[in-house]
Amino acid sequence: MKQVILGLDRLLTDPEAYLRGKTFGLVVNQTSQTSDGYPSIPRFYSLGRFQLTTLFAPEHGLYGVNQDMAAVADHVDSTSGLPVKSLYGTDSSSLTPSSDLLRGLDNLIFDIQDVGSRYYTFIYTLANCMQVCARTDTHMVVCDRPNPINGVTVEGNLVGGKYRSFVGQYPLPNRHGMTVGELANLYNNHFKIGCDLTVIPMQGWERTMWYDQTGLPWVAPSPNMPTLSTATVYPGMCLIEGTLLSEGRGTTLPFEQVGAPYIQAETLTKTLNAENLPGLFFRPHYFKPQFQKWSGEICGGVQLHVKDRDVFKPFLTGIAVLCSIKKLHPGDFSWRTEPYEFVSDRPAIDLLYGNPALREGMESGSISLPDLEASWNGETEEFLQKREEYLIY
Repeated sequence: MKQVILGLDRLLTDPEAYLRGKTFGLVVNQTSQTSDGYPSIPRFYSLGRFQLTTLFAPEHGLYGVNQDMAAVADHVDSTSGLPVKSLYGTDSSSLTPSSDLLRGLDNLIFDIQDVGSRYYTFIYTLANCMQVCARTDTHMVVCDRPNPINGVTVEGNLVGGKYRSFVGQYPLPNRHGMTVGELANLYNNHFKIGCDLTVIPMQGWERTMWYDQTGLPWVAPSPNMPTLSTATVYPGMCLIEGTLLSEGRGTTLPFEQVGAPYIQAETLTKTLNAENLPGLFFRPHYFKPQFQKWSGEICGGVQLHVKDRDVFKPFLTGIAVLCSIKKLHPGDFSWRTEPYEFVSDRPAIDLLYGNPALREGMESGSISLPDLEASWNGETEEFLQKREEYLIY
């Protein structure tokens, strides 16, 4: 197995080649580890002539202990004694660092593992930091990391202009097939952020690689992303968050199962397997979430078993799950109506899908999986042409 050399490793080996001035801050979490599994903060803290002054924590916090949409508070890191500034607080303004925090920094370094889906908020924390760096003349440095679900496969529609949010801040397809470094270049040039940007590429990573082919240890990027298997299904199963179905939070298999107390597991399984979706089969399943939706109640549903991840279509699969449950249980199925990622004036499912077409099609009963998938083709092709200029590998 190949051993991928991370952008982080290259920066720590030769900081003079990438950093400017004397001071820097870090946008990191528990995934910021070297290729041999050593946490980055102590390494950065003793980086010679460059002084680490501030840590910035994204959603889930510096150590990834906060649940989804739980506010992260400013605090002091007990290991380094450094101040930790939250980039995920109690309102949308908290998602962007203040210019005052960055004006005293010569460099701002981003090193966080992404999961390859447009919902995942870390890639928008990156964009927001880049925007502020452009205003404060701070040098932005992005340490590149693998797209864990490969850098080839692209699936889904683009986010419409009225449906941009912290789970879809730019017109990306659901599964974008890019690394964080490549996305940084796309943001900076195509979307015209225009900051002073340096992306430190990996060595040895190939676009066809899945994370378990990199030789790197998997560190859960968030509390409900425990394994690569979770990341594999997440681009479709995160759509469940737009409903009152349980996506398995509060269990050991988040996103790999879905259910509710009113669902007949065997009937749903038979219905979904009859769709002949590529690369997986469904198994009847019962589970009891320990927190969040349907906490303490036995849910009937299905577990997803991916047999061939290279042909598996997570986005189409997630939509098929929603459509099947809605058809089987029209009187019980409900959309989420509570505020979602600081947005209260548009349904969560519309933010996740990127426009109202999925919700409206399901409500009218007119939705067709082949037609819906075909409707993405033009947007997917447009994105593939756009992203070509910004691919590093």
